[in-house]
Amino acid sequence: MLNATGLSVGERLRALDFHAEPGEHIAILGPNGAGKSTLLAALAGLLPAKGRIEWNDREYSKIPFLQRGRMLSWLGQESHAEFAFPVREVVAQGRHAWGDDGACVEEAMATLDITHLAERPITQLSGGERRRVFLARALATGAPIQLWDEPASSLDVRHALEVYRLGQQLAAKGSTLLVSLHDIRAAYRFSRVLVLECGHLVGDGPPHEVLSAKLIREVFRVEASFVTSLVPELPQE
Repeated sequence: MLNATGLSVGERLRALDFHAEPGEHIAILGPNGAGKSTLLAALAGLLPAKGRIEWNDREYSKIPFLQRGRMLSWLGQESHAEFAFPVREVVAQGRHAWGDDGACVEEAMATLDITHLAERPITQLSGGERRRVFLARALATGAPIQLWDEPASSLDVRHALEVYRLGQQLAAKGSTLLVSLHDIRAAYRFSRVLVLECGHLVGDGPPHEVLSAKLIREVFRVEASFVTSLVPELPQE
């Protein structure tokens, strides 16, 4: 379980109460500057925050560093690479808290379709390829709590759909996923959606209940129409 009580980060996040259970697949929506990235970084312990954060009823600050790395994985919004490490080494960084485990690294690379890039320097990859490398690193941790900030940015349609399906599969196995998005339509692939506005939580629940035309108009300042149509899907395996 992941709990936050009175979570605040300056003016970016204001007294937010939040609870996530194992197996939940949660999208975080909101306009630019709403606090999506701040929420994920604060839950990961990467920002100084007021309030209380608990993982499985244990206060975050009292959990040993290596154990944190086994419990939670964080994928940041940026996909820049400063050093020309081979892709396999970058993915293997996700196993630091456990020690070397080549099988997990190979499995993560296969899942994200980057095995053929294993020996390439990450600095020579495209933005979408780098994104998949960093996703593989997050996946390789095996952590039951996954925090992903805009994981599908820079990805083509097929790989974006594979990322969304991967999230569903992880949740089905008992992991907890929180994923920030800009694409409102993609949120319907999630079991639950949080909507932030100016650091406040203004919506929480199943997407079809939370994402009303009224909420979208008030939060995103656009008019929304809801239609039934075909959406892109991956072929069934």
